[in-house]
Amino acid sequence: MTGISKAACIGGGVIGGGWIARFLLAGIDVDVFDPHPEAERIVGEVIANAEKAYAMLTGAPLPPRGRLTFCKTLEEAVAGADWIQESVPERLDLKRGVLTQIDAAARPDALIGSSTSGLLPTDLQRDMKHPERLFVAHPYNPVYLLPLVEMVGGEKTSAVTIKAAMDKLPPIGMKGVHIAKEIEAFVGDRLLEALWREALWLIHDDICTVETLDDVIRYSFGLRWAQMGLFQTYRIAGGEAGMRHFLAQFGPCLAWPWTKLTDVVDLDDALIEKIGRQSDEQAAGLSIRELERIRDENLVGILQSLKGGHGGKGWGAGKLLKDFEQTLWARGGDAAASVDPSKPLRLVETKVSPAWVDYNGHMTEHRYLQVFGDTSDALLRLVGVDLAYVEAGHSYYTVESHIRHLGEAKLGQAIHSTCQVLAADDKRLHVFHTLYATATGEALATAEHMLLHVDSKMGKAAPAPAAVLDKVRMIAAAHSELALPEGAGRCVGEKR
Repeated sequence: MTGISKAACIGGGVIGGGWIARFLLAGIDVDVFDPHPEAERIVGEVIANAEKAYAMLTGAPLPPRGRLTFCKTLEEAVAGADWIQESVPERLDLKRGVLTQIDAAARPDALIGSSTSGLLPTDLQRDMKHPERLFVAHPYNPVYLLPLVEMVGGEKTSAVTIKAAMDKLPPIGMKGVHIAKEIEAFVGDRLLEALWREALWLIHDDICTVETLDDVIRYSFGLRWAQMGLFQTYRIAGGEAGMRHFLAQFGPCLAWPWTKLTDVVDLDDALIEKIGRQSDEQAAGLSIRELERIRDENLVGILQSLKGGHGGKGWGAGKLLKDFEQTLWARGGDAAASVDPSKPLRLVETKVSPAWVDYNGHMTEHRYLQVFGDTSDALLRLVGVDLAYVEAGHSYYTVESHIRHLGEAKLGQAIHSTCQVLAADDKRLHVFHTLYATATGEALATAEHMLLHVDSKMGKAAPAPAAVLDKVRMIAAAHSELALPEGAGRCVGEKR
């Protein structure tokens, strides 16, 4: 699958900034054109939030961040890009003019996506010389965390373009869904419009406040939708008889006069002020950037939970995250291949993220084990025990652990870990990890582990193959020349 080599983003607002962050954190260079006088500040704040979110989202090795360049002209920005994403304000005349300008300046084989949330691609591509390469790529905010992209072609968009664009999304952690026919607002916003219209009536008629309405969503069906959507949720509601029973039981209520979906509320000054006042009260003084960070932390938690769902196979957006991480490990797992085996192997570099700390701002106990587990995984990848090896039915399992806490890892602190192989045979791997504060070199914790090579299909220990053992023994032989690390072999509670 050929990925995106270089991207261009025209427009750096909420959505454009999200696209920029998504590309950059996937290791893609991005050229940006946005005439807004504060574009660099706005985009920089979005990228900062995205980096904080990714630090919580995954421990997989992200590629080196792409290079960000702000250009003085649109033509300069799109030159050389193979994916160009337009995210200017939602006005047909403006978007059509910008896309026509992009079309004239872009490489002949460049893909051109529009972030429009409802304008028809046929209308957008009207004046383009190469309309076959224009498609709608409608994402959801925040683009750097929510993976969905609605892909919609116009009358002149080629099927080859849609397929090429869809194929380029998984390597950056996104999922494209092809909308078969172009309609205003596509699919997602059609659904949201229906909910939004009814919500406005409920506030207008003083049925509830905006906070109550949001609570109804986030404490109930919003949680169901996050992992199963609408139809699968209702399938379950039908019990053992499934969807047909649900439709037979609840279908008739569709004819009842419950909703006002065809009756448009008058958004007069009084209603706007009511909603604005209630929204201010709901925010309780939190700024937009603070709300964005809270949103990101919540989304990361949901995605991480879904990643462990379905017996560890992942479910919904969590499975997409799991698959994305596998590609990151496959691409970045060899980064440790250049380490010097004549000293402890430096294998993990990370920062203490907000999701890792307790009320004191210190890293919680189980996160130390997580980092040490990541260190063991990095060692295993180094000796050939990668994802393909595990999927084939063999792995190393940790059977004993001893962690010592020597210092405190604090919020935002850069930390790294090293590994020293103490001993190895055909089945066992005895390792000693040390966690350091990167800035000072202070040892914050150590972990001694015994790993056992297993045949996971048979459910028992088994000798590792020669290809793995040769690499293990090479490192073990080099490390046998090193001094035994302080603390190795200690029992719990032993006096120093």
